[in-house]
Amino acid sequence: MSKGYLTTHVLDTFNGKPGSGIQGSLFKIEGENKIKLNDFRLNNDGRCDGPILEKEKFLEGKYELLFLCGSYFSEYTNLEKPFFLDDVIIRFGINKIDEHYHVPLLITPWSYSTYRGS
Repeated sequence: MSKGYLTTHVLDTFNGKPGSGIQGSLFKIEGENKIKLNDFRLNNDGRCDGPILEKEKFLEGKYELLFLCGSYFSEYTNLEKPFFLDDVIIRFGINKIDEHYHVPLLITPWSYSTYRGS
């Protein structure tokens, strides 16, 4: 069984706080197909309460995290629709199944960045 696991964290750098309540989904990419593995909602610290992928489901391959940021920012800004950033998609690969993969998202209504965290 794999010892690796996947976590995420969203920081709202526009408002200077965690992205609490942001909803998202995790998909595994297999060829042209996207297979939904998990849905999540971030807690008050902008994190999931536990890993979003672990143990026997934590496999090598290509994955996609989808963050529904437009609905989040509609609560904190007066931006008009359509939003410049609405759904934020991060595609990444897992090639070491015994490691911790942390995929943070730093987000504003107009920009985002990500990296492999620890």
